[in-house]
Formats: sequence, C-alpha cells, structure tokens
Amino acid sequence: MSLVIDSNLEYIQQVLNISSVKMETEYSDMTVEEILEAEAAQGNQQAIKLAQELLTNTNLIIELFDLADNVNKLLILNEMSEFDLREFLPRMEDKDLLQGLNFFTTDKLLKLLEELPKEELVNTVFQMFSQEEIVQMMPDDQLNKFLTSTDIDKNKILKHMQSIPSEYLIQVLEQVTGEPAEGDLNNIDLTKQIGNLHPLEFKDVLTSFQPTQKQQLVLSLAKEHNEWFQLFDADAYTAIINREKQKNEVVKAMSVVEPEHVEKMLQELPRDLLSIVITQIDTDQFAHVLIEEHPEILAQIILK
Repeated sequence: MSLVIDSNLEYIQQVLNISSVKMETEYSDMTVEEILEAEAAQGNQQAIKLAQELLTNTNLIIELFDLADNVNKLLILNEMSEFDLREFLPRMEDKDLLQGLNFFTTDKLLKLLEELPKEELVNTVFQMFSQEEIVQMMPDDQLNKFLTSTDIDKNKILKHMQSIPSEYLIQVLEQVTGEPAEGDLNNIDLTKQIGNLHPLEFKDVLTSFQPTQKQQLVLSLAKEHNEWFQLFDADAYTAIINREKQKNEVVKAMSVVEPEHVEKMLQELPRDLLSIVITQIDTDQFAHVLIEEHPEILAQIILK
C-alpha cells in the first residue's frame, strides 16, 4: 500500500509553537512523526504529549489529516477491503445510509425490496400508497390469492361479505351453484347459504365477484387485520411501485426499513460506490473506527 495524505502541517506548527523559519529550514522534508520526535528530543512538552497520543486521540487525527474532507476519507477507504468497509456501516446515521440507496438502479432497488421481510416491504409500501390504493391496483390474481388464503378464517370472510349488496351475492351464488337463490334473500341469509357450500364452491364464490366487490371485500378484511397485507406477493408490490413511483420516492419511503436491512443492501454496491457512501459518515466516528480497527493504516499515513 502507498497511502499518501497531506498532513496539516500548519496545525502541527501552531500546536507545537514552531516558527515558520524552523518549519521551512529544518522540517520541510520531514514526516509528522519525525517532526514530533525532533521537537520531543528538544524538550517540547506538547510534542511529547502528541507523540504519545498520535494513534489514540481522535481530535488530533481529525485535525492532523483533515479527515473532515471527504476526499481524504475516500483515499483511506480505497485502501481497504470490502470486509473492512462494512465495519463502518453500523456507525453511520440512518439518513446517510438511506441516501446510499440512490446508487442502485431502479430495477436493483426493487429486487432488494422484494428480498426484505414482508412486514418491512409492506411498511415501505404504506409510505407511498393508501390501503385503498393498494387494493385498487392489485391484479385480480392477487385478490383471489388473498381471499382464498388459509390464513384468513372463513367466518371472518362471511362476516365482511355481509356488507356487499345482496344483488351481487345472489349473482355469484347462482353462478356457482347453477340454481336460483331461494329463501329469505337478505345478506345474512345469503352469506349463510354461501358458507354452507362445498369448499370448492365457496372458493369459486370468492373468486367470482366483480372487481369492485372483490376489492371491497379484500379492503374490509385487510383494514381489520393490517398484517394480511403481507399475503400479497412481493413482486406484485414492486410491480405497482415500478409503475407508479420514481426512484427518489422509493428511497424516501424506505426510511421505515430497519437500518440493519439497509446496511445489508448497501453491501451489494460495488466497492468504489460503497466507499463513496461511507465518506458521509460522521468524522468522529470515522476516526474512532480507524483508531480501533485500523491502526496500521493510520501508521502508514503518519510515516508518509
């Protein structure tokens, strides 16, 4: 490795109270470590103190190598392996992690969304669409998947089905059985008849409603149990997002995703882009990681 970062020699000069003439005539070609050693040998107590703290004092490291400058951070990060880079991610602010998602293409970002735990995906979708909009935009096969899911109790479905106008209940009942509806044709009686159907016929009833009534039934059920929004397929959600939203809107909505999942996503960035993302880390945190995990890199800088 040949890591070269210009030291802030003005800072050294000021802290050690070295004259400009001395800096130019005696120390012009010296490294930071050599200057500290020379001053310490001459009894400069501040130089002795700094020499002892050179690999432990974060403020000194920040000032000495101007780590607030993202260019300098990037020079250091470029010397690290992908494994080493990942050590910085848990130290970053959530907002800075989130901005890193903008480096992904829209297609890749949607794929990453699909890989999230379903609850996290649904929470993200809720940031972009209302529950009504989600149900309205879901394709028919997804509504059918929802209504025929074994996760939903049959009695729950029958209870919510009572809110559908009786003419639609009669229509699907007659369509499925092939016989005219009989008895007291109010909603309670009709849903009882539907509930008494053979399981396959009951399933046919659910999938035979017109889109408006099917959406009404799905929405009524899902509003009572928000976790049932997780019954829709992940790629059905991302298809809606891809059609309706821009990438910046998707990234903004992902503020509700747990940081650990965002960190995992960012690890899929190419190494050079991941380094750029990490330059946004708080400078104190950056210095802490260098001191704690990579003193060998600090030593290289100091010796140059």
